[in-house]
Amino acid sequence: MSEAANLFADGKAYERLMGRWSQLAGAQFLDWLDAPANLKWIDVGCGNGAFTEVLIARCAPLSVMGVDPSEGQIAFARTRPGAKLAEFRVCDAQALPFPDKSFDAASMALAISFLPDPNKAVSEMARVVRPGGIVATYMWDFLQGGGTPLTPLGVAIQSLGLPPLARPNPEASRRETLQTIWEQAGLRSVATRAIHIRVSFSDFDDYWASNSVPVGPSGKALAEMSPPQREAVKARLREQLPIAADGTISYDAVANAVKGVA
Repeated sequence: MSEAANLFADGKAYERLMGRWSQLAGAQFLDWLDAPANLKWIDVGCGNGAFTEVLIARCAPLSVMGVDPSEGQIAFARTRPGAKLAEFRVCDAQALPFPDKSFDAASMALAISFLPDPNKAVSEMARVVRPGGIVATYMWDFLQGGGTPLTPLGVAIQSLGLPPLARPNPEASRRETLQTIWEQAGLRSVATRAIHIRVSFSDFDDYWASNSVPVGPSGKALAEMSPPQREAVKARLREQLPIAADGTISYDAVANAVKGVA
């Protein structure tokens, strides 16, 4: 199993950590793509199907093939009521087991920064999409301040002198990098944009329960801490988070998106 598959093996935990935020960003992403109905889609790095549900609801596809290296994520995706149209398969984004020109559109949601070779994965997406079809992705902006839903946690960890959250390939989240990768894959009419969403929690307990689940780089980092270190992180978060008078917590997150034509 790949590193990404190991980091994101629990579909239910990922849903609590990131699923809802993926769907908020995904809705804006799909509106921007403005794809016609009745297309054959491949959703690469589909994870637990959070984005796949939004794709089906907003784009009225003819079919959707969701692929991901994690058996746990794929198992969860298959239970989603809104993803019954989709077929899900365990496979590697960098070696898609489909013939050339098999699909009308290819999407990738919040995955490109976790791939060992993003260029190879995008070339594979371009290969399996017919000429004139869409190839697109969106990824949290890891390199800009306040870019991801997990940024406050990362800031708190670093402020205590603890090892920072490991990001396999944060450079791949930059708009300029995405533009270059898409152009190098031979895609045409390449365009990028930023997607802004609001991340909200009912109170600190909701925030901590959502962001301390055992998946992803954050879950790995917290699991490796001693109990006193985790309590120190919680205390620092209480100091640094924008907690309103009623206890709610709300802040912005930013994803970068790119699209091109095969």
